[in-house]
Amino acid sequence: MSLEANLALWLGGLTVAAFVISWLGTGLTLRFLRLIGALESPNHRSSHTVPTPNGGGVGPVVALLLTWSVAALSAPAAFGAGTAAPDRILVIAAALGAISWIDDLRRNLSPLVRLAAQVLAVVGGLATIPPGLFLGLPAWAELTLAAVIWVWFINLFNFMDGIDGIAGTQTIAVGFGIAVVAVLLGAAPIHALYGLTAAAAALGFLLWNWRPARVFLGDVGSIPLGYLLGWLLLQLAAHGGWAAAILLPLFFVADASITLLRRVLRGQAPWRAHREHFYQRAAASMGDHAAVVLLMVYLDAFLIVLALAATVIPALAWPAVGVGAVLTAGLLWYLGRRATATRPEDAPFA
Repeated sequence: MSLEANLALWLGGLTVAAFVISWLGTGLTLRFLRLIGALESPNHRSSHTVPTPNGGGVGPVVALLLTWSVAALSAPAAFGAGTAAPDRILVIAAALGAISWIDDLRRNLSPLVRLAAQVLAVVGGLATIPPGLFLGLPAWAELTLAAVIWVWFINLFNFMDGIDGIAGTQTIAVGFGIAVVAVLLGAAPIHALYGLTAAAAALGFLLWNWRPARVFLGDVGSIPLGYLLGWLLLQLAAHGGWAAAILLPLFFVADASITLLRRVLRGQAPWRAHREHFYQRAAASMGDHAAVVLLMVYLDAFLIVLALAATVIPALAWPAVGVGAVLTAGLLWYLGRRATATRPEDAPFA
């Protein structure tokens, strides 16, 4: 069998495996959560109306940990020697998932403890980020900036998992975009594998999370997934795809960042739970989660096209980022116009 055929076989097999493991794992987790009564009851900061299990992200996380490990151990020749996800990234993601699982079930970890765990996880993973990430900055400045971006991405991914289907659809878009851009950049094939399996695992979860959601990711899903996707985007930037790394998650970054800045300027604690994101308020006003998510999917399609254009024609990188920013701002403006004028009161994390 030729190397190309072997590569295609592994790519297809592991992508399908990621989907199946995620779908089955989420279903089993859902049954377990119902059995132990781990339900999140609706309150004034919720976007759901019936008690729903929280902490269903075990399936997609396990799917990625298993498929990435298999790729690294079983097919290094097909995917490129020395390019597999370092053991530390997988171990750290698993540790973050375990800590987050405890928090999902017991709700007794303080925001400071959770943040400390994320910072340690990022510091532990910085050695895997290639140099030359941020346009020639000194090494210490690059590492510091990468750490701040990575920690923020972990948290914003958690913040943005607030309505049915949003985390799954956005992960599919980012994962697929990473895979295609990696191919165009000529990066090692394993980078395409990372993106495809992330998209497949998200699809497996999405079948349980689409309207109406039967289960939520919870911290056990959103924190490790944010960590792994953040790592992938930093890797993409390090291989020359910095414009794509900005464009692919742009809506998540913009909504979460603007919302947090508004809350800080109003003197509100950034770690307190709320329902003030553009997409949350628009979904509440429109009474339809799917309508909001589909608008974001349309934007994602444009952002992927812009990312591909910036990759194929490097001279278009900054213009592509600019167009993506305008399109994202336009969707945020529209969602803001559709949103209710009133804001629910703050409530601390349970």
